[in-house]
Amino acid sequence: MSGFGSPMNNRPVDHVLPSPSTMDSASSLNWSPVSNSLCSSSWDSHVRCWDVQVQPPPMGQGQQAQWHSVPKAQSEGHKGPVLDTCYSADGRFIFSAGTDKQVRMWDLGSNTSTTTQVGSHDAPVKSVHFVQSSNLVVSGGWDKQLRFWDCRSPTPAGSFQLEERVYAMDVRGGVLAIALAGKKIAVYSLNGNIQQQMSMDSPLKYQSRCISVFPDQSGFAVGSIEGRCAIQYFQQKPGVAENFAFRCHRQDLNNKTESLVHAVNGISFHNHGTFSTVGGDGVVNFWDKDSKQRLKVFEPVGEPIAASGFNAQGNMFAYAKGYDWGKGCGGYQGTGGGRNKICVHYTPEEEIKQRAKKKR
Repeated sequence: MSGFGSPMNNRPVDHVLPSPSTMDSASSLNWSPVSNSLCSSSWDSHVRCWDVQVQPPPMGQGQQAQWHSVPKAQSEGHKGPVLDTCYSADGRFIFSAGTDKQVRMWDLGSNTSTTTQVGSHDAPVKSVHFVQSSNLVVSGGWDKQLRFWDCRSPTPAGSFQLEERVYAMDVRGGVLAIALAGKKIAVYSLNGNIQQQMSMDSPLKYQSRCISVFPDQSGFAVGSIEGRCAIQYFQQKPGVAENFAFRCHRQDLNNKTESLVHAVNGISFHNHGTFSTVGGDGVVNFWDKDSKQRLKVFEPVGEPIAASGFNAQGNMFAYAKGYDWGKGCGGYQGTGGGRNKICVHYTPEEEIKQRAKKKR
């Protein structure tokens, strides 16, 4: 499938979180599962945290949402760029993965910026997630290792050799999906004994950039550097749409035979089963995979969007504006000029709820 239905562009009036002017671009954004606490990891070696509250606008009065956000703290400890973060199930701890080969833990209840090392790899750690069913932290690195950590022990509770380096991971319930180098994808079951359930080639032709498991755990979405996203089910069932791929961050040029291609930097699922994509073109899209419709598209923000995510309630959507390293060191322009920002968009039901399939 080449694309979804396209609504009119809509420029959001979004809240910009208070941040230091020296903040480098974000590498990840994650919300607490139990509150409106938001954390980001950054290329400047810091993990930052905010409390964010929104008051929806009155119905039918054309007013904007009212915002209140407070920076809570920023952590110390990593000796290089931080590539990913996650919260514990109770929201008290933030775990971070860094290029310094460390997995670290930040206790938000301690009221300090100090972090503790809870795991390590033999190469930079690309992704980290919390497994609620076992209270373990899982990390994936460029050393082709998948490791599980009990924070009370310095040695892994489990370790798996992967086929390739980890480029992206996601955990949802008992499912762990991993996008690997070489366009490989691995899926693990976290229910009971941890074991690999699936190994497959990516349905996309180019390098994977991000991966996200469906809320009902029936499949996953994967995005590539070619501006395409694929919807993949673990099992085909009667009445369920087949696997498909579509273009989402590509711009047709004037001659219509060429396209300007941007990486899909993030895929985030809403509780409704709808999802967002963000990309190197600075665009946010909301999609409904079941009806194959684009629900909303924002106008470009002027910089790449490197990361994104919905809060647990589903009424706030955060996205990070700043350099996504898609052009390597040669494209880096520093931290000045206010180009690195973390924004939060109020998301009413009508923007993100599922829609009926279009009649053909």
